[in-house]
Amino acid sequence: MGSGDKNLRNFHLHLPHLHHHTSHGSNKKQVRDVPKGCLAVKVGQGEEQQRFVVPVLYFNHPLFMQLLKEAEEEYGFDQKGTITIPCHVEVFRNVQGMIDRERSIHQHHHNVLCFRV
Repeated sequence: MGSGDKNLRNFHLHLPHLHHHTSHGSNKKQVRDVPKGCLAVKVGQGEEQQRFVVPVLYFNHPLFMQLLKEAEEEYGFDQKGTITIPCHVEVFRNVQGMIDRERSIHQHHHNVLCFRV
């Protein structure tokens, strides 16, 4: 682990209690639309801010870890609720595309190796 990775161990995820029922209909809908194995994050600031649902596998990727580091630098370790990543939405989409392409290539190579055995 690099020195930056050590700091990420202190990043706290405060996830909503999924079994808690509130009277806020939109909050219930948002919790329900996050599939198992995924988390919702907010990206951007102010009017630009958008919500994304990403696989938890992203959180181990070095590019995503860098985004989390930027969030920690901007907001501190103790964010409440949904994690907010302060980069521009377009930058996030580019990172998301790179991670997805990398995962797709890795998955393809893994499948090829499995069929060769």
